[in-house]
Amino acid sequence: MDTFIANANAEDLRAIVRGMLATSPPASASGLASLARRRLVQTGATSVPSSEGLFISDASRSLSTPPTEKLRQVLSRVRALYGAGLGFASLKILAVIVNAAEGIKWTEGSELETLLAAIDVDISQAVQSCKEEVESGRATDMSFARAAVNELRVAVKENRMVVVSGEGGYLFEQGENALDYWKI
Repeated sequence: MDTFIANANAEDLRAIVRGMLATSPPASASGLASLARRRLVQTGATSVPSSEGLFISDASRSLSTPPTEKLRQVLSRVRALYGAGLGFASLKILAVIVNAAEGIKWTEGSELETLLAAIDVDISQAVQSCKEEVESGRATDMSFARAAVNELRVAVKENRMVVVSGEGGYLFEQGENALDYWKI
């Protein structure tokens, strides 16, 4: 089986794991999530990245800033974190992304606009993951949890202040609502 795992493509592995989870008792999904969380922590996926290189800052670009490969990689990591039940760790990284997005420019219908809308949804999904983390009792460090939520709240509010001052469109309204209506 190890030879298969080492040589199968990612799509095949995803399909097999999903099929296995769909036909297994609920404890299997819990066990897999626990193993995923452990692996993400061991590999440093919870470490907060630098904001440098998430967005291209090019004054010569008057209309739209293209998304970077680093941003795509960091978002993939964020989604793995909140998907495995490490919502608070994902909030810390999302705060870095939101801060880095301050003042960027995009055009309607652009790839960047689509990605920014996805980040807004990511914030809401991460908040839901945090709620589940608290309800399950896995959130043991509530001061870390509150700090992560507040850090992202501040980043989203500061992003709104940039917009109010006339430097671009507002990006993270759905995420802001999710954060504002959840008291931790």
